[in-house]
Amino acid sequence: MNQVNFKYFRQALLVTSIVVSFFPAFASGYHFIVAADGTADFRTVQEAINAVPDFRKNETKIFIRKGTYREKLVLPTSKTNVTFVGEDRDKTILTYDDFATKKNRFGEEVGTTGSTSFFVFGDSFRAENITFENSSGPVGQAVAVRVDGDMVAFINCRFLGFQDTLYPHGEKSRQYYRDCLIEGTVDFIFGWSTAVFDRCTIVCKDHGFVTAPSTNEGTPFGLVFLDCRITGNAPESSFYLGRPWRPFGKSAFLRCDLGSMIKPEGWHNWDKPEAEKNAFFAEYKNTGDGASIDQRVNWSHQLTDEEALLYTPENILGEWVKRYSNQ
Repeated sequence: MNQVNFKYFRQALLVTSIVVSFFPAFASGYHFIVAADGTADFRTVQEAINAVPDFRKNETKIFIRKGTYREKLVLPTSKTNVTFVGEDRDKTILTYDDFATKKNRFGEEVGTTGSTSFFVFGDSFRAENITFENSSGPVGQAVAVRVDGDMVAFINCRFLGFQDTLYPHGEKSRQYYRDCLIEGTVDFIFGWSTAVFDRCTIVCKDHGFVTAPSTNEGTPFGLVFLDCRITGNAPESSFYLGRPWRPFGKSAFLRCDLGSMIKPEGWHNWDKPEAEKNAFFAEYKNTGDGASIDQRVNWSHQLTDEEALLYTPENILGEWVKRYSNQ
């Protein structure tokens, strides 16, 4: 290489290094990078959310480095097609510690919804390799994540809490959870949304109810668990699979491994006998110590082979989910 060419080569190398240093996210395939130590584009996750252009049609990818981010987060409806990717599922932790009976500055209880650590209102949100937590402990209702946006997916994430951990809230929201871990006690997966939990680990702590659906009348599916593992350190016969928060609540467990903490009767009517007529609680070919149907309540359902064919992510949620369910 002659002297002139070497000069231009050094200049080009210098320009490249400057671009990489000023735009680290773009250089790594992400639009923004978050790091609590200040070595990236943003120190906080909320700052990265705020930087996303409103109603962007293309995906905005945000990489979140390992660390504990104590933030009460809101993804507004205007922040669409946002993706979070954590550096390490168990070490990238988004957490907050509000709970329902906690008082706000006006002395009012914040309530179940107000306890939420992360509100997801934007459509087409996706998260991978992240822990979402409500760290307030066993103090009553305390939501880790409330989801209202449509076509929302969580892949290889953890949801940690006690009562009311995960709140699929949006009445017309469709949600997909794959290879996730969700833990809790009372009604720890609850709400109106249509949600599929695919190959997830459901961790039962202490005693309680896995689901509390409030599905609207006429909605074909509610909370659906496919090939999941229901486990935890809860005592034997200490958990119901679900109870109807609203009269038309729907939950179904298909081909799941049910641990010994599941009660023989399986389901509870929430002391509302009239709900037995309209709630739809179903099972299909479950296995494990808690799977025996000999003592199941007589108003629950065992799906036929033909009925079970309808319970696929694509049929329940739509074609959009193929992007994630076929992996």
